[in-house]
Amino acid sequence: MFVNLLNLGRVSYTDGLAIQQRVIAARKQNLIGDTLLLLEHPPVLTLGRNSSRANVLASDEFLQQRGIELHEVNRGGDVTYHGPGQLVGYPIIDLRGDLPGKKGPHLGPVDFVRMLEEVLIRTCGDFGVMAQRISKRTGVWTLSGGSIQEKKIAAIGVHVSQGVTSHGFALNVTTDLRDFDWIIPCGITDRQVTSLELEADPDRQPTMETALNATARNFGRIFERQMLWCESMDSLLATSA
Repeated sequence: MFVNLLNLGRVSYTDGLAIQQRVIAARKQNLIGDTLLLLEHPPVLTLGRNSSRANVLASDEFLQQRGIELHEVNRGGDVTYHGPGQLVGYPIIDLRGDLPGKKGPHLGPVDFVRMLEEVLIRTCGDFGVMAQRISKRTGVWTLSGGSIQEKKIAAIGVHVSQGVTSHGFALNVTTDLRDFDWIIPCGITDRQVTSLELEADPDRQPTMETALNATARNFGRIFERQMLWCESMDSLLATSA
């Protein structure tokens, strides 16, 4: 069993959504196997199903002047920022397939999210960053200790349609964290965000390439699949399930 892996590089959010929809349609028709899209976006804000416009602190005028788009999407969660230096992953996975921990006819969406969290926790660990889950707060967080509060290093928000997942995760690698001042990330007011770059060991500083490779490797381990690199959308869509 394998997961197709396609690195799209930096693409606009609009283009990323269009690519994602093509892959979802192909997966639902069983024309391709499970697929992981990895990419970066230019600065963009997205509002999930449970979002509040009040959590966008920047004015419409400011966003327009900076050329920052705002998209309302059907993933779970609140408002999220995407931008350069952030690794975004869109897993297009059929939850009815042969997946670890599946009980019954399909893997539950919550169990799927927990698996994504584990992928990112292990990826952080590859750079010497100890990370964790926090009850009732989806995503991945650094460890707290003493007077040090945990910080959010990765956000997760997914959508499931006809058993197939879309949207996914965003891991701050070398992200300019000042851009998060435009929003209240995920509607959480009492915690800060951070990045692998800030938290990593000095001798294990990440790049987008090393973070992408680590994420792909850990995705394969957690989902117990071989990762099959694809060179392009055409080569992906030419594969068979």
